[in-house]
Amino acid sequence: MSPAPQPDVPPSPIRQVGDPVLRTPTTPVSAFDDDLAALVERMWASMHEARGVGLAANQIGVGRSVFVYDVDDAWGVVVNPVLVEVGGERVRDEEGCLSVVGQVFGTPRYERAVVRGQDADGHPVEVHGEGLLARCLQHETDHLAGRLYLDHLSGRDRRAALRAAAEREREASPGSSAFGSR
Repeated sequence: MSPAPQPDVPPSPIRQVGDPVLRTPTTPVSAFDDDLAALVERMWASMHEARGVGLAANQIGVGRSVFVYDVDDAWGVVVNPVLVEVGGERVRDEEGCLSVVGQVFGTPRYERAVVRGQDADGHPVEVHGEGLLARCLQHETDHLAGRLYLDHLSGRDRRAALRAAAEREREASPGSSAFGSR
């Protein structure tokens, strides 16, 4: 497979935990047009700039149901994705997020996942993933549903993640928290 696209467009800022767009379910894409192509280019640029392996549109503030991924030798775009199958063991492995900078926690995810949707031209696509790709597919479809990987944490890890996110939010903008304005 050829390398993932490296478009020559400026990246968009990646929204951080506390931004309501990350908790809002996205809207399905109905027009496979130049606007969608431009969004996908910005997403590639933003993901590569941040050195991520996946990026959902709402992470750059766009409430449309699309994500890009670049994991090992697999890369692509999935529009209107649906997680149709998960399987294998639930494995607790390190996971981070471009919208939760600097935080990595053991997060339970299934070993295998299958996502169905469309490519950027509207053609049907089905992505089968194992290991890191399966983790990425689950992570990005969660984003598009308004969920973060933090939602899969429990106990001490969840408390630590929320404390760190709240502290980062306070440092970034006095008078607000990871849960909105005070």
